[in-house]
Amino acid sequence: MMVNKKQPNPIDIHVGSRVRLRRMMQSMSQERLGESLGITFQQIQKYEKGTNRIGASRLQHIASVLEVPVSFFFEDAPGASTEAGFAESRPAAFVTDFLASAEGLQLNKAFVRIKDAKVRRRIVELVRSIAGEEATD
Repeated sequence: MMVNKKQPNPIDIHVGSRVRLRRMMQSMSQERLGESLGITFQQIQKYEKGTNRIGASRLQHIASVLEVPVSFFFEDAPGASTEAGFAESRPAAFVTDFLASAEGLQLNKAFVRIKDAKVRRRIVELVRSIAGEEATD
């Protein structure tokens, strides 16, 4: 058995992780995304791991199915310049990691369904107090 000498490109890994993040945010299975694209769920797995590079036309199709602009997949990509604007306008890596976790995704989905802004603020205060952080607002 030959060892694969070629490691996935960090950009391919990042783009794949963003595909996974958005697919999870849409509560879509790999199989359903694959069906929408006319490919197998195994191919989706390879894309999401960065093992297989996603071609431009395929990425455009994925963006359309997942209802995001193509640029979504490149946000916070390794080596991306932050010169174009304020760094705060781009989500930090820890936010992406949090949203990619099952708990983070569930918490986010439930939180955005809370219509009362005061209740949302109280939940943030509660979580901060549990975490031992002083309110900064």
